[in-house]
Amino acid sequence: MYSAACVDLALSHARAGDAGPGAFHGAAGNPACGDAVRIGIRLDAGRVAAARHRTFACPHATAAAELACRLAEGRALLDAGRVGRRDLDERIDPPDAARACTDLAIDALHAALAAAVADARLEVVPGRIVVAMSGGVDSAVALTKAIGAGLSPVGVTLRLWVDPEAPHGERACCSPQAVRSARDTCHRLGLPHLAIDLRDEFRHAVVDDFVAAHAVGRTPNPCMRCNGAFRFSAIAAVADRIGAERIATGHYARIERRDGTALVARGADPAKDQSYMLASVPSEILERCWFPLGSQTKVETRSEARAAGLAAAEAAESQEVCFVGGGDHRTLVERLGGAGRSGDIVDSSGRVLGTHGGLHRFTPGQRRGLGLGGGEAAYVLRTEPATGRVVVGSRAELARTSVRVSPGRMYVPAQRVKAKLRYRQSAVWATVTPVPGGGFALDLDEPVEGVAPGQAAVLYDGDAVVGAGTIE
Repeated sequence: MYSAACVDLALSHARAGDAGPGAFHGAAGNPACGDAVRIGIRLDAGRVAAARHRTFACPHATAAAELACRLAEGRALLDAGRVGRRDLDERIDPPDAARACTDLAIDALHAALAAAVADARLEVVPGRIVVAMSGGVDSAVALTKAIGAGLSPVGVTLRLWVDPEAPHGERACCSPQAVRSARDTCHRLGLPHLAIDLRDEFRHAVVDDFVAAHAVGRTPNPCMRCNGAFRFSAIAAVADRIGAERIATGHYARIERRDGTALVARGADPAKDQSYMLASVPSEILERCWFPLGSQTKVETRSEARAAGLAAAEAAESQEVCFVGGGDHRTLVERLGGAGRSGDIVDSSGRVLGTHGGLHRFTPGQRRGLGLGGGEAAYVLRTEPATGRVVVGSRAELARTSVRVSPGRMYVPAQRVKAKLRYRQSAVWATVTPVPGGGFALDLDEPVEGVAPGQAAVLYDGDAVVGAGTIE
């Protein structure tokens, strides 16, 4: 049974139809029941001059779309970003079973707002700051810190591609569920939220690169590529369009400046430090960044969230490789056509020990999954894309003291650094030598095991990242 208000709105259709020439549109649907909502908005001088909907849905979804249009019309673009499902539910009073229909209407409205933002160029407003929202506890606390600092935050979430067959795709920081959680957090605090749909762009820039690298026997780090070449650039572009000079995120990192250059630096919590993953974020974007959690621990963050009554206080950690969604990345690579060449498993002398089904299933240092049976422990030393061979050997043979990094870049001059060659490994002292044509060579003071082509080499001077690149 629907409330009288719901039925009245559903029958009125006062704003059903077309928003007119130059309108921006957003759509949302529920495949389970076939409901579909499409909302169009037309702007005039930065305000929503008209908001109209077309629905193929139940009375509640139709009423929700109607009310969403009424609430958005006449508002400034960013102010319309404050319209949320609580606004609709308070006026329609839907039964619990129909609340998902409210989400459809809000999803469609916010998709239209995001389309409008992509074409906007609002004036810079002092104090306006974009806070990158993931739906988790870290970004929620970063948002409250921005409020506490007297700033005017706008929450922005990037909706990115997630494997549709992932077992835990809803936990990814860019899933539809995460977008709604981030939006609800902003709206409970009375703040606008924008959800920017970049699924196609992300798949092309990050996922396709991940798949292609595995196909030729490399071990890519998609989080480095995402942060350095995609995510922060996308957030900065949104900030430019809505008149925000600064950007805040919930990363556990800090910023240091040397010789006029902004450098990412280690966060205070060694267990959560994310400077490695941010090592390739361009300096011109770091100049605009604020990492409000960089000087505290994760325990302190959760405590702050509980004290503030944030729903995200107990949110589970998101997956490290978000688009895999807790699944097996090798299965994803195979499904997307990136299976590496099959061939022999050989020892370092070339003796054939077995066969394998694809280079994408192996990385230097790997011990499990070789299928060689008992005997002396064998580790993957390297893969050979040209022959399809996987070369294995003893643990002692894994050690490397020289590493070539290309492409690679030094952000400030440095010769003696601490080099971190995988996210989970400790940094070791090294000497840096520039290489003609680009990149640099590392002479390590002590051997490092499992050095893998495709992984990132991140160089530290003290806590600051002074260089980074891809291991060749």
